[in-house]
Amino acid sequence: MKLLPTLLATAAIAVAAALPTASHAIEPIVVLNENFNDISTLHDWALLNKSIPPGQSWSQGNPGVFAAPSGPPSSYIAANYLSAQNGMGSIDNWLITPVVNLIGPSELSFFTRSASASGFGDTLEVRFSPGGSTNPASFNTVLGILGGISDYPTVWQQVISSLDYNGQGRFAFRYLGDASAANYIGIDAVVVTTVPEPGTCLMLLVGLGNLILLRRRQLTMNETRRLPTC
Repeated sequence: MKLLPTLLATAAIAVAAALPTASHAIEPIVVLNENFNDISTLHDWALLNKSIPPGQSWSQGNPGVFAAPSGPPSSYIAANYLSAQNGMGSIDNWLITPVVNLIGPSELSFFTRSASASGFGDTLEVRFSPGGSTNPASFNTVLGILGGISDYPTVWQQVISSLDYNGQGRFAFRYLGDASAANYIGIDAVVVTTVPEPGTCLMLLVGLGNLILLRRRQLTMNETRRLPTC
């Protein structure tokens, strides 16, 4: 009968010892990792072309324009001025991630670049929407904008956007602008990581420690009740 209380006490000590260092031992959790080796196999991604008039959707990378930063040369996803029909009109082409579960401070990381061509300019917005909707109107949080009034990178560049959120949501890449001024962009290596709030981890550890100690106390009381009376 002494074995279980001993084990519980040992576990309680281990929990108590972990508390001071818990906030330093938390590792990011990868909740999405996509390299676009074959976009025909994308699962739960949404490709929505809201251009006026709509033209081509997002496509497999074209190594004839430029190669992927790593892996097979075509292993990235791309969009260009033909997002609007015949390259004339207003581009509004959306690439939306699957639903991800975020549990605190989170990061969206990806690589992107455009084709080197003077006289053209591409624009990409990075957005977030809580919940699971793919409706573009729900993506009200703008995390960043590439291009537009500044030059879009013409070599592969890593971009990192931060967000502190707890719950389900989706990220979106919105390629937009005047089709006659746009060119061609690629996106690769999309990774979303999330980290539990240190306070949450500590509360869980404290709760576990209290539960273990309570269980030990109950076992001790039960053993006392079983003692023979004089």
